[in-house]
Amino acid sequence: MDFKNIAKEVLEVEANELLRASENLGDEIEKAVELIYSTKGKLIVTGVGKSGLIGAKIAATLASTGTSSFFIHPTEAIHGDLGMISKGDSVLAISFSGESEELIKLLPHLKRFDIPLIALARSKESTLGRYADVFLSIDIEKEACPLNTAPTSSTTLTLALGDALAVCLMKKRDFKQEDFASFHPGGSLGKKLFVKIKDIMQTDALPVCEAKTPIKEAVVIMSEGRLGNALLVNEDKKLVGVLSDGDVRRALQDSSFDIEKPALFYASKDPKTLDNDEMLASDALKFIEKHKIQIIAITDKDMNIKGVLHIHHLVEAGIK
Repeated sequence: MDFKNIAKEVLEVEANELLRASENLGDEIEKAVELIYSTKGKLIVTGVGKSGLIGAKIAATLASTGTSSFFIHPTEAIHGDLGMISKGDSVLAISFSGESEELIKLLPHLKRFDIPLIALARSKESTLGRYADVFLSIDIEKEACPLNTAPTSSTTLTLALGDALAVCLMKKRDFKQEDFASFHPGGSLGKKLFVKIKDIMQTDALPVCEAKTPIKEAVVIMSEGRLGNALLVNEDKKLVGVLSDGDVRRALQDSSFDIEKPALFYASKDPKTLDNDEMLASDALKFIEKHKIQIIAITDKDMNIKGVLHIHHLVEAGIK
C-alpha cells in the first residue's frame, strides 16, 4: 500500500477545500470580525465533539492574540455554566451539521439574553444557521476520509476560518509583536522582549580580586569563581581589568612569565562592560556575540561592579 500517495491525496483534498472556501468568502467574514471587535465582554466559543476540540483551539488562539475568549461545552452550559455568559458577550458556535442536539438546546437561552451569535456550519438553513446573527459557511465538497464521513476536511476548514478571524482581529487591533509577547511571557519571544540583564546576571560569589594580587593567587580566585575569569579592581574597588583563562595560557607561554607579578600585568586592561542592567538580555547577547566574548562585567557609570553576565546565563535563560 502506497502510504506516501495516500497522505499526499489527503493533503491535496484538504488544500483544495481551503482554496475553494477562500474563493467563496463573502461579506459575512467582515461582519463576524466587526461583531467580535465590538464585543464589550468576552467571545465564548462552543461546540460538541470534533467541533468542540477545534473550538477550544480557536478560543485559545483568539485569547493569545488580543481577543478575550474562552471555550465552553454546550452540555456544561445548560447544566449551570450558562452563568458564565453575560450581557455584552458574544458567542461563536460550531457545528458542521448545524443540528448538534446539545448545542441546539443552548440557542434559545442565548436569544433570551440577547447574546449575538456567530455560527460556523455547513448550511445556513440548519437550525444553528437560522439562529445566527452572522453565518460562516464550512461547507465542503469532500472529506479527506475515504468513507467521506470522518471530520477531516471540514475540521481543517473550521480551524482555518478560526485562524482567519484571529488574524483579521489582530490587524483590526493593530496587534504588535510586543503585544503578543505580553500574552506569552514564558515563550521565547516574551523572554526576548522582557527579560533584562538584571534578571539573570550573577551578583554573588563573584571572582573579584585586587589588580595588584599576584597572578598565582588570582588564578585560584578565578578557579573558585567557575566563570573562567577574574575581575580586577583598584584600591577604590573599581573595575580596571579582567583576567581570563586565555590570558593565563598566553602568559604561561611567555618566557618572562613571573608567577609573582600582579594579575593586572597579564590581564585585559580595557575590558568590555555594560553599565545598564535594565538592558534587554537579548541585546546583551548581541553585544557578547559581536565582540566574541563569553563574559561581560555589569557596572555602574563609575565602574563599580554590580554583577557579571556569562553567555551560559543567557543560554540557561533561553535567550536566543
